Amino acid sequence: MTYIARCCCKACEIEVDGEPTLNAVCNCASCKRRTGSAFGWSAYFRNEDIKRRQGAFSTYRVPGPPPTNRSFCTACGTTMIWESEGADQTGFAAGCFEATPLPEPAITAYDDRRCPWVGLPDSWMRYSPG
Repeated sequence: MTYIARCCCKACEIEVDGEPTLNAVCNCASCKRRTGSAFGWSAYFRNEDIKRRQGAFSTYRVPGPPPTNRSFCTACGTTMIWESEGADQTGFAAGCFEATPLPEPAITAYDDRRCPWVGLPDSWMRYSPG
Protein backbone atom coordinates (compact mmCIF):
# COMPACT_ATOMS: atom_id res chain seq x y z
CA MET A 1 0.00 0.00 0.00
CA THR A 2 1.18 3.52 -0.74
CA TYR A 3 0.34 6.19 1.82
CA ILE A 4 0.78 9.93 1.33
CA ALA A 5 1.01 12.31 4.29
CA ARG A 6 0.31 16.01 3.77
CA CYS A 7 0.52 19.04 6.01
CA CYS A 8 -2.44 21.39 6.55
CA CYS A 9 -1.52 23.73 3.69
CA LYS A 10 -0.45 20.80 1.45
CA ALA A 11 2.96 22.40 0.78
CA CYS A 12 4.74 19.37 2.28
CA GLU A 13 4.16 15.77 1.32
CA ILE A 14 5.76 12.46 2.24
CA GLU A 15 5.11 9.15 0.47
CA VAL A 16 5.62 5.76 2.10
CA ASP A 17 5.14 2.22 0.75
CA GLY A 18 4.12 -0.64 3.01
CA GLU A 19 2.19 -0.93 6.22
CA PRO A 20 2.98 0.77 9.54
CA THR A 21 5.09 -1.23 11.98
CA LEU A 22 3.20 0.49 14.82
CA ASN A 23 -0.14 2.32 14.80
CA ALA A 24 -1.05 3.77 18.20
CA VAL A 25 -2.31 6.72 20.17
CA CYS A 26 0.04 8.08 22.82
CA ASN A 27 -1.01 9.88 25.98
CA CYS A 28 2.44 11.08 27.11
CA ALA A 29 2.97 14.77 27.87
CA SER A 30 5.25 15.23 24.85
CA CYS A 31 2.62 13.94 22.39
CA LYS A 32 -0.07 16.06 24.05
CA ARG A 33 2.08 19.17 23.67
CA ARG A 34 3.11 18.25 20.09
CA THR A 35 -0.52 17.97 19.00
CA GLY A 36 -2.19 20.44 21.36
CA SER A 37 -4.70 17.68 22.03
CA ALA A 38 -5.56 14.95 24.53
CA PHE A 39 -3.21 12.50 22.77
CA GLY A 40 -1.15 12.02 19.63
CA TRP A 41 -1.93 9.46 16.94
CA SER A 42 1.35 8.03 15.65
CA ALA A 43 2.23 5.58 12.91
CA TYR A 44 5.75 4.24 12.43
CA PHE A 45 7.14 3.06 9.11
CA ARG A 46 10.50 1.48 8.33
CA ASN A 47 12.99 4.10 7.14
CA GLU A 48 13.45 2.27 3.84
CA ASP A 49 9.68 2.52 3.21
CA ILE A 50 9.91 6.32 2.88
CA LYS A 51 9.98 6.93 -0.87
CA ARG A 52 9.60 10.68 -1.31
CA ARG A 53 9.73 13.92 0.67
CA GLN A 54 8.57 17.13 -0.93
CA GLY A 55 8.32 20.67 0.40
CA ALA A 56 10.12 22.95 2.84
CA PHE A 57 10.59 21.42 6.28
CA SER A 58 12.07 22.86 9.46
CA THR A 59 13.34 20.71 12.30
CA TYR A 60 13.02 20.92 16.05
CA ARG A 61 15.49 18.78 17.99
CA VAL A 62 14.13 17.08 21.11
CA PRO A 63 17.12 16.31 23.36
CA GLY A 64 15.90 12.83 24.34
CA PRO A 65 16.94 10.24 25.18
CA PRO A 66 17.07 9.33 22.41
CA PRO A 67 17.60 12.64 20.60
CA THR A 68 14.78 13.07 18.09
CA ASN A 69 14.29 15.44 15.17
CA ARG A 70 10.70 16.57 14.61
CA SER A 71 10.11 17.90 11.10
CA PHE A 72 7.33 20.33 10.35
CA CYS A 73 6.11 22.43 7.43
CA THR A 74 7.75 25.86 7.34
CA ALA A 75 4.56 27.41 5.93
CA CYS A 76 1.81 26.09 8.24
CA GLY A 77 3.74 24.47 11.11
CA THR A 78 2.19 21.01 10.87
CA THR A 79 4.46 18.47 12.57
CA MET A 80 4.60 15.54 10.16
CA ILE A 81 7.45 13.20 11.12
CA TRP A 82 9.98 12.49 13.85
CA GLU A 83 13.21 10.56 13.58
CA SER A 84 15.05 9.26 16.63
CA GLU A 85 18.81 8.74 16.46
CA GLY A 86 19.72 5.12 15.81
CA ALA A 87 16.15 4.04 15.04
CA ASP A 88 15.31 1.99 11.95
CA GLN A 89 11.82 3.47 11.70
CA THR A 90 10.28 6.94 11.48
CA GLY A 91 7.22 8.22 13.28
CA PHE A 92 4.46 10.04 11.41
CA ALA A 93 1.56 12.15 12.61
CA ALA A 94 -1.05 9.62 11.50
CA GLY A 95 -3.75 12.22 10.90
CA CYS A 96 -1.63 13.60 8.05
CA PHE A 97 -2.60 10.56 5.95
CA GLU A 98 -5.83 12.19 4.81
CA ALA A 99 -6.08 10.96 1.21
CA THR A 100 -5.07 7.42 2.17
CA PRO A 101 -6.24 6.99 5.76
CA LEU A 102 -4.56 4.47 8.04
CA PRO A 103 -6.47 1.66 9.70
CA GLU A 104 -7.70 2.07 13.26
CA PRO A 105 -4.94 2.11 15.88
CA ALA A 106 -4.71 -0.94 18.12
CA ILE A 107 -2.63 0.40 21.02
CA THR A 108 -2.89 3.18 23.58
CA ALA A 109 0.55 4.05 24.95
CA TYR A 110 1.03 5.65 28.38
CA ASP A 111 -2.59 4.72 29.00
CA ASP A 112 -2.19 5.56 32.68
CA ARG A 113 -1.76 9.21 31.58
CA ARG A 114 -4.88 9.27 29.39
CA CYS A 115 -7.32 12.09 30.12
CA PRO A 116 -10.12 10.49 32.15
CA TRP A 117 -12.79 11.77 29.76
CA VAL A 118 -11.21 10.05 26.72
CA GLY A 119 -12.86 6.71 25.98
CA LEU A 120 -11.05 4.19 23.77
CA PRO A 121 -12.13 0.75 22.51
CA ASP A 122 -11.76 -2.07 25.03
CA SER A 123 -10.13 -4.20 22.31
CA TRP A 124 -7.05 -1.93 22.15
CA MET A 125 -3.88 -3.02 23.92
CA ARG A 126 -3.05 -0.78 26.90
CA TYR A 127 0.62 0.03 27.45
CA SER A 128 1.91 1.94 30.45
CA PRO A 129 5.66 1.66 30.98
CA GLY A 130 6.77 1.37 34.59
